[in-house]
Amino acid sequence: MSHTQAQKSYSPLYFLASVGAGGLSVTFFMYLFFWVPHPGQPVPVFEDIMSAWSKGVAAQQFAIIAAMAGIAFFAFLNLKALFWNFGALRQFKQTETYAALMTSNAQSTLLAAPLAVAMSINGLFIVGLVFVPNLWSVVEFLFPLAMVAFALNTLWAMKLIGDFLGRIMKDPSGFKADANNSFAQALPAFALAMNAVGLSAPAAMSTLPTVVGTSLVLSTVIGTIAMIYAIVAILAAIPAKLHHGVDRDAAPTLMIVVPLVTILSIMFMRQSHGMHTTFDAHTNAIDTMMFLAKGLSIQIAFLGLGWVVLKSQGYFRDYVFGNKKHVGSYALVCPGVAFSVLMHFFINKGLVASGIIEKFGTPYWALTTVALVSQMAMIALVLRLNKQHFSANAATLVPAE
Repeated sequence: MSHTQAQKSYSPLYFLASVGAGGLSVTFFMYLFFWVPHPGQPVPVFEDIMSAWSKGVAAQQFAIIAAMAGIAFFAFLNLKALFWNFGALRQFKQTETYAALMTSNAQSTLLAAPLAVAMSINGLFIVGLVFVPNLWSVVEFLFPLAMVAFALNTLWAMKLIGDFLGRIMKDPSGFKADANNSFAQALPAFALAMNAVGLSAPAAMSTLPTVVGTSLVLSTVIGTIAMIYAIVAILAAIPAKLHHGVDRDAAPTLMIVVPLVTILSIMFMRQSHGMHTTFDAHTNAIDTMMFLAKGLSIQIAFLGLGWVVLKSQGYFRDYVFGNKKHVGSYALVCPGVAFSVLMHFFINKGLVASGIIEKFGTPYWALTTVALVSQMAMIALVLRLNKQHFSANAATLVPAE
């Protein structure tokens, strides 16, 4: 019986296959979020989509079909990869490889699991909005349940982080500083940030002050911890990179800052919306535009850094377009997805809202094309990586860390 590459050389980083698919479902939701009118609530729901379909021109109808099909397809891939990973992880824990992982730098890769769960919870909420009629009539009952789910998932992530940090603080020899020549150790911050943005959703959507206030506090606490962890992890990795260069297999993690910026930016915007609608705090459109412009600036800087290093190492030639395979290649998906999503926000909540450009004008579509090209490139990358890693063949997989 033949086995897939993922089965032959499993790593918890395969949870990133689920995260990437879930992120792509969000990129398709951007079509509906910004192109379908949704009066009465901050996000489009099934009824808004059907109304736009019945009244829309052919271009809008095509966008709706593409969005709904994309959301359904990638939400399915998201959940399929998530459940597969939990089964594979259960078997992996019985191996000597897992025992070795738990005494190495790679122990932090276990945080890919709560990251994927948080992504799936966010993705399922989008699926409910788009495909379930009358969901908004019961949404106030769902917000507390969602916060409980994200809180429990955060506690799980904190437990994994505590186990890792507790081990290396007790016995520093268990962490190889010279091998920390990537931004791989920022993965726990990514997991925390994904839960923080989920916890912030009720702040933007609920009308109950208690729910909004709870959402604001919880998301702020977890989001702040995520930012602190990310900064420390990134700074701690710089000496090893300067002395030993960037670890080629983990080089895609140089761009992990890109999804962190998108997630935290959305969290801040959700919080700002909730503070405005519920507590009468005010932020104007030009402030939002400048905030998003700064976020895009950080993303462009780290995308450029990642591109320069990956190109100089021949990473794209070997792992993206060539026959070499490494699970770390899935870390390339999130930056492209995150850049696409933040571009949509920058264009619509920044440039359009502040009156700099006109919605659906030529500059609007020129800029939106950048977001769409990034999205299409990541779709192609996910499909290629899934074929490489989850279809049976005889190619050799580069071992994970």
